[in-house]
Amino acid sequence: MVERKELVHYLDQYLSSSEFQDYGPNGLQVQGKDKIKKIALSVSATQESIEQAVEWGADALLVHHGVFWKHQGARPVVDQQYGRIAPLIKNDINLIGYHLPLDAHLESGNAAQLAKLLNVTNLQAFGEYRRMPLGVQGILPSPVKVSDFEKVISAKLGGPIRVATPDSNSKIQSIGIITGGANNEWFQAYELGLDAYITGEISEYNWHDAIESGVHFFACGHHATERYGVQALGDLLQHKFELEYKFFDSENLA
Repeated sequence: MVERKELVHYLDQYLSSSEFQDYGPNGLQVQGKDKIKKIALSVSATQESIEQAVEWGADALLVHHGVFWKHQGARPVVDQQYGRIAPLIKNDINLIGYHLPLDAHLESGNAAQLAKLLNVTNLQAFGEYRRMPLGVQGILPSPVKVSDFEKVISAKLGGPIRVATPDSNSKIQSIGIITGGANNEWFQAYELGLDAYITGEISEYNWHDAIESGVHFFACGHHATERYGVQALGDLLQHKFELEYKFFDSENLA
């Protein structure tokens, strides 16, 4: 069991959240009970994941995508937003979210954990946004064909992916990774001379831009690439504070 303030302070420091200029608030988004023993994990704070946290008896829900975003501006807590926030308050559940800090962390971050899953090593910070990194870059132990690596990623993530490539028979070794919706950051991989770029989404114009530039672009799904950071935090918190945790992976094909 841990005090809410201690837990949030620890995560703020561990993820260096104050150093990021993010699209929404990081840390505690909805206040709940003071003491936390059971912590639910999910990629996003949706009605489904919140209901699962309530049913499980969680004291807190830790997510990558919270419920407040700058692009939405000030808005009343009604309809869909009420459907998300009300169960948290009624059941005294803390909502804690970390967006860019959880993408970028070199150990527990989404990109670092995805790299580990795909056996990408020699990791270092990659993908600058407002003077802070967004992901990681690294290398595969040996060069591998694009088509073979596509099969590896698909098998690991459990679904089909999209690959914009000038030649599926080319071999790649150096890779930049930024999870989620970082489709336009592929150009930073190109500027560094990396062979490939992995992210969640790809836009129509990215497809030919990447191919013509010679970068092998792997679009693997926003949700699919961001399932691993919160789970790494769960492991960390379990060992440090002896918390019980459970990951709720709501289906999301985007």
